[in-house]
Amino acid sequence: MTTITLLVSGIYCYTFFNVRQQQSQFIGMARENTELLLHTIESSIFHAMHMGNVQDVGSILAMVGQHNQLVGVRIFHPQGMVLRSSNPSEVGQSVRPNDYALYQSTKPFEIFQLPLHGEVLSMVKPIYNEPACHACHGSKARVIGVLNVNYSLNRTKMQMVQSSRIFVISSIAITAFLAITISLILFKFMKRPLDRITEEMLRVENGHLDVHIEYCGKDEIGRLTSSFNSMVDRLAAAKEELEQLHFQQLERADRLASIGEMAAGIAHEVKNPLAGISAAVTIIKDDLDSTDPRGEILGEVIQQVQRLDKTVNDLLFFGKPSLPELTCIDINDVIAKTVKFASQHRSVMHVEKKLLLAPLIPPVFADSKQMQQVFLNLILNAFQAMVGGGTLSITTGCVFREEREYVRIEVADTGTGIPAPILEKIFTPFYTTKAQGTGLGLAICSKLIHLHNGELTVTSDDSTGTTFTIELPACNVCDIEREMNKEIAA
Repeated sequence: MTTITLLVSGIYCYTFFNVRQQQSQFIGMARENTELLLHTIESSIFHAMHMGNVQDVGSILAMVGQHNQLVGVRIFHPQGMVLRSSNPSEVGQSVRPNDYALYQSTKPFEIFQLPLHGEVLSMVKPIYNEPACHACHGSKARVIGVLNVNYSLNRTKMQMVQSSRIFVISSIAITAFLAITISLILFKFMKRPLDRITEEMLRVENGHLDVHIEYCGKDEIGRLTSSFNSMVDRLAAAKEELEQLHFQQLERADRLASIGEMAAGIAHEVKNPLAGISAAVTIIKDDLDSTDPRGEILGEVIQQVQRLDKTVNDLLFFGKPSLPELTCIDINDVIAKTVKFASQHRSVMHVEKKLLLAPLIPPVFADSKQMQQVFLNLILNAFQAMVGGGTLSITTGCVFREEREYVRIEVADTGTGIPAPILEKIFTPFYTTKAQGTGLGLAICSKLIHLHNGELTVTSDDSTGTTFTIELPACNVCDIEREMNKEIAA
């Protein structure tokens, strides 16, 4: 429709300007004819007057005035009185005001309306007092008369109307022909293929990925069809890949669930014997003399039992973590207490601790015990990464995400960093690079942070060390009201 509208508008503008141009040409032709008559009449009158045949002037004007295109031919005095005319009744009368005004102006011609003759083109030409005219007219007057011709434009107007009508009709016919032809072409080669593509796209949206459109052309529609078919093929391949991946994930989840249930069962079965073993070995060790070399062996046995007990606890927690008891807590206070507790670790001797805690951060909606567990794990990992010494920096601040305020905690060390292949797997359960590790510490941290509707991320570099970033939601009005309702209910 837009194409047809532009086509019609273009042809209309072309027709309008062409008609105007033709009208100007017809007026120009009428003007040229009038000038030719004017010069012919002037030459004839000059020759008659030069020969002394003054009476022939009237005859010349009367003969010329019989031309069917001439309304009138006259000679009038510069003061406005008609001296000679093709119409004898005008002689002695004042010339028409329009003709006299044209003589007084500098215009070469003028078009005006006459009551009985319609539009006429009026042209005047002064007759100058040349030396040959001095015998009759004297030498004082510069202009002895004004030759005036009124050329009828009726026939010219009829020709203009006929020409314009023919041009307009032909333009309308051409426009209609082009509009119909273009509409048929667009319908056949564009609308129908586009409708087909639209229908097939709806089928694709409904899940039918076996759609293919056959189109033999190599134009824009052909390229669009080819791109559509390629897109559908890629979608089908992606769907198949996703289905396979989903099936693998389901199998893996099922295996992990089974492993989790088995690990929880094993952990329950192992935990009680470990407690008995630890108690028995401790009693035996206490009964030995301090110089007995068997005491060192029993001490190593107790450490291994404690490590196994920690592994069992981690397995139980990871298999079924307890839900956090969310309250509005001061995260700076939790961090300070955790750092103080972790500072008792034997690997902290050569590590400098920097606490850059923002004083005006809002409270955090979290479980203090679980947060302490997260920070303790991250801090101990940082200590272990700086065996030869370094700096532990803990920074707190505020950020805004999705129109909510969050508290950001950064735990950074200046250790050797984590290689990129390992960095992608550190939150994977049971993945560890430590000889004495279980691979559950960071996985548990990540799980706890997500239970708090927060986010745990990590960045690492060989030159600057590793930084763990935690973002936790700050307490808002709803959280505070929920806390007050809990206290009232309690």
